[in-house]
Amino acid sequence: MARHNEEYEEQKALIRWAKMRSATLPELKSLIHVPNGGYLLSPSAASKLKATGLSAGFPDLALFKQRHGYAALFIEMKSTKGRVNPKQQAWHDRLRKDDYAVEVCHCFDEAVRIIESYLGMGNG
Repeated sequence: MARHNEEYEEQKALIRWAKMRSATLPELKSLIHVPNGGYLLSPSAASKLKATGLSAGFPDLALFKQRHGYAALFIEMKSTKGRVNPKQQAWHDRLRKDDYAVEVCHCFDEAVRIIESYLGMGNG
């Protein structure tokens, strides 16, 4: 569970950063979390979400802004030692095939660099 806590804290910090920066960078208002963290759900809640379209492996975050020929940016948050599992890899491959940008980020700073680069700013 420690990895999930690390991922949670890093992602929470990223969302807090995006909310603060959205006043000057409104594109960040289009950054959302996709609630696929099944470890956070009760079995009945997970069952209900699966029945309405939840799909294991879908990336954690989506930035719905077109840039660099991509329709959107998807981010998979991982702990520092976290690895992409086969269901996640399948989603990443499918999204990339359909012209979406997909990145795996192991910390807050890496995610900020990826987002800033995608939006055409920063040193990224």
